[in-house]
Order: sequence, then structure tokens, then C-alpha cells
Amino acid sequence: MRVIVLVKASKESEAGLMPTTEVLESMGKFNEELVKAGIMLAGEGLQPSSKGARVRFSGEKRSVIDGPFTETKELVAGFWLWQVRSMEEAIEWVKRCPNPMPGDSEIEIRQVFEAEDFGAEFTPELREAEERMRAQVAARQS
Repeated sequence: MRVIVLVKASKESEAGLMPTTEVLESMGKFNEELVKAGIMLAGEGLQPSSKGARVRFSGEKRSVIDGPFTETKELVAGFWLWQVRSMEEAIEWVKRCPNPMPGDSEIEIRQVFEAEDFGAEFTPELREAEERMRAQVAARQS
């Protein structure tokens, strides 16, 4: 199963404060462990929401909201995409993670939908189109 692991933002990350050398080193070592274990598919830190935007949908209308966004506890400062055997395995890996923020922090784990999760609505034609798209993305990454 694939999971996305979301590192929640803090006041410091939203202010654009960079992690210390110690945090970068410990996070680098943790990432190396994830790679060696065959778990990490991707992972990146994100710029503060002041450099972002949201697009709000209302029927056919679209409106753009420029950052920063006020609810820091709802923002994401970084992510990993992992391939794990179970949610329990993902939780065990997160427990081993260095604290990504000064003080208290939170990491959220969410399972990624797979094709079989969508049931009959995901027709064979839609599945083929999805597989073609994934193959194109994989080709660009190699």
C-alpha cells in the first residue's frame, strides 16, 4: 500500500525559518534508512504558504486566493510518499522520524487510493488511460 506522510507546518516553518544543520543531518539519515528499506518513493519540503495559492471551485467559477494562509495547524510543510505493507508499518517508521520542527510537531499519515479502491465506476477504459498516464510519468522520471 502507498501512503502519503504529511509533515504539518509550524509558526517557524510558515515564517520561512530554515531547519538547523542538526535537523537536516538527522532527517537525511532517516531518509537514507527509508531508501535502504525500499519504502521511500518521494519526499520534499514545501515553501511557506506565503509563496502559495489556493484555487476555490464553485460550480464552473474559479477564484484564486493568494497565501499566506492563517490556519498553520492545517498546513503542510513537507511530505513523503512511501510504499509500505500496512498502516502499522508506516506508523512505526514515523515514530522513528526525527522531530521535524522545533518544539511540538505533528505528522499525518494517509493511505493513497489505488485503482481497485474505486470499484466498478473505474471502468476498464479508465484503468487503461490511468496506466498509460503512469507509464508516461515514469518515463519522464528515468
